[in-house]
Amino acid sequence: MKDLIIRVITRSSKTEIVEQKDNYLKIKLKSAPVKGEANKELVEFLAKHFDVSKSQVEILKGLTSKDKLIRIYS
Repeated sequence: MKDLIIRVITRSSKTEIVEQKDNYLKIKLKSAPVKGEANKELVEFLAKHFDVSKSQVEILKGLTSKDKLIRIYS
């Protein structure tokens, strides 16, 4: 199990990690923060990045914020 603090930048030209530290990531997402689309894209991106299933990625805090606390179960 790993907890990450993530800063999300939405409406970007591509989805990518732009900054990475010990337990902090800054991630650009293509999606707009509308109807949970950015959160969905974030979960899918993190699952692929950490090679886990989407059900193993949980947003603990920050569903409606740019700053999020994410838990990755392994």
